[in-house]
Amino acid sequence: MPLPTAGHNEPMSTPQARQGFTQSQLALQFPMSLGVFEKYDEAQRAVDYLSDHEFPVQDCMIVGTDLKQVERVTGRLTTGRVALGGALSGLWLGLFVGLIFALFGSGSVLGILLSTALFGALFGLIWALIGYAATRGRRDFTSVTQVVATRYEVLVEHKHAETGRDLLAQMPGAPQQFHG
Repeated sequence: MPLPTAGHNEPMSTPQARQGFTQSQLALQFPMSLGVFEKYDEAQRAVDYLSDHEFPVQDCMIVGTDLKQVERVTGRLTTGRVALGGALSGLWLGLFVGLIFALFGSGSVLGILLSTALFGALFGLIWALIGYAATRGRRDFTSVTQVVATRYEVLVEHKHAETGRDLLAQMPGAPQQFHG
């Protein structure tokens, strides 16, 4: 059973396909394109419209294509921020270890929690500063990243392609063209 294609000869696969989904769950046998949309909501609306009109949507797929990575810079990274983040992270780890010791050990619970929390904070601070120093200022900012698709293609089994295109052409606000 071949993988879905985007109207070209190159197969497409997803990380989920490699992580345990069977090929039959994520693939169409002979996919054809019903349309390409700029936003996921538009592709979802098209499939919902097909579903509302008794179309066999179990033979459809929405495939994100033209992937790009977007990185949003959220702030400056300073030695102080690195130290504080490392200390707080170590503090939480120290508290967790302290709770385990307190549950299974003997002695003052408060003493165990305070000592492991302080040791964890110190260890986290030192470890974070060593890691930051190793970068030598090559990345003095914080950020979040996300991989996003810039287009979404609705694919369907070939036997339903013509019916699907006809239905989508009747959808209010439908795109002018559908690719096939």
